[in-house]
Amino acid sequence: MRPISIVGAGPVGLTAALALARRGIPVTVLEAGPTLSAQSRASTFHPPTLEMLADLGVADALHERGLRAPVFQYRDRTEGMVANLDLGLLADDTPYPYRLQCEQSKLTPLLLDALGRLPGTDMRFDHRVTGVTPVPGGVHVHLADGARVSADWLIAADGAHSAVRHSLRLPFEGRTYPERFLVVSVDEDLTAALPDLACVTYVMDPVEWLVLLRTPDHWRVLVPLPGTTDHPRGRPDPDAAWVRERLRGVADLGREWRVVDTGVYPVHQRVASRFRADRVLFAGDAAHVNNPLGGLGMNSGIHDAIALTSALTRLLDGEPETVLDRAAERRRIIATRFVGESAHRNRERLRTTDPLRRAEHHAELRALAADPERARAHLLHTSMIASLRESA
Repeated sequence: MRPISIVGAGPVGLTAALALARRGIPVTVLEAGPTLSAQSRASTFHPPTLEMLADLGVADALHERGLRAPVFQYRDRTEGMVANLDLGLLADDTPYPYRLQCEQSKLTPLLLDALGRLPGTDMRFDHRVTGVTPVPGGVHVHLADGARVSADWLIAADGAHSAVRHSLRLPFEGRTYPERFLVVSVDEDLTAALPDLACVTYVMDPVEWLVLLRTPDHWRVLVPLPGTTDHPRGRPDPDAAWVRERLRGVADLGREWRVVDTGVYPVHQRVASRFRADRVLFAGDAAHVNNPLGGLGMNSGIHDAIALTSALTRLLDGEPETVLDRAAERRRIIATRFVGESAHRNRERLRTTDPLRRAEHHAELRALAADPERARAHLLHTSMIASLRESA
C-alpha cells in the first residue's frame, strides 16, 4: 500500500496522521510552510477532544502547557455578571469536565513529535499542494514545484482556502458575515480589573459584544469589527488608536493596555457539499468553517480527523466502502446541524439589540445556571459531547 497522503500540518492534519500511524498505516504529510505554524488561532479544547488526544498519547503533555477552565461565564457590559456555567456537572460524562485553554500552536509540536517516533511516517515541509487528480485506485497530488505524489487515499486538511477542495470544484456553501473579528492578545491580568472573571467569558452588548479568553501566556480580547460597503475588505484594518479605544471600553486600567499582538480575521459560516469525493476526504476548515464563538472549529476538525481515520482503517481492514460514506456524511451533518447552528446562535445571542429579548436571555441563563439538570443538558451540547453521542 502506498502511504496515505495528508495535506496540511495543522492540528487536524497531524491528528489524522498520528491516528493512522498508530495503527501501523504509513502516512505522508504535505505542508506548504517551512515549519509548523506559530499562529495561536484556536485556544479552547473541549472535553471529548481531550479524550481523543488522550487516546493518541498527547493529552498529558498538552495539560502541562494549558490552563483548566472549569466554568465559562456570561456577562453584560452594562449589568455585569449574568451567569456562570460549571462544567463540573459533566463529571459523570467525561474524565475531563472542563475546557483546557491552550493555543493550538502548543498542540501541533506534540503531535509532530509523537508522529516522528513512529515508523512509516514521512513529514514534508515546503510542499505546497496546488491540486489533485483522482485516478483509478488512488489520487495524484500536484505540488507547486511541478512534482507529483501518488497515494491510495488523501485527507485534505489544508484550511478554509483548500487547494484540494478548489481543484475538485466542490461547492463551499454558506455565508460570510459582514463584520470581521479583531483579536488582541494582551499582557495583562484582567481579573484585577474585572473581579470574578472566568477564563472563558462571553460579554453581551447590543453595540459591541466581546469575548475574553485566558491562555497560558496572555489574555485574548475578541471584538467585532463592523463592516462597510465602501472598502474591498469591509473596512481598513484598525489602527493602534482604534484598538486602544476598544480596550479602554473593556476596562479602564488608568494607563494604556500592554498589547502583544493583534489580528483581524474574516468570519465565514460554510460547509463543503461533500466530505468525501472518491478517494479524497475533507476534514477541519477544508470541510467546514464557522465563527469562533464557542470554540467549535478546531475541536470539530479534530473530531473529523478521528472519525474519518477510524472509518478509513476499518475499510483497509476489509469492511465495505459504505463505512467511509457513513462517517463522512455523519461528520457533515454535525458540521451543519451542531457546529454551524450553534456558532451562529452564539453570535446572535451576544449581539441581540432588542431590550426584551436581552432581558429574556439573561433570565434564561440565570435559570439555567441555577438548575443542575438543565445546566448539564446544556453543557453536553456546548462541550460537543451531545453531537458525538447523537451522531453515533
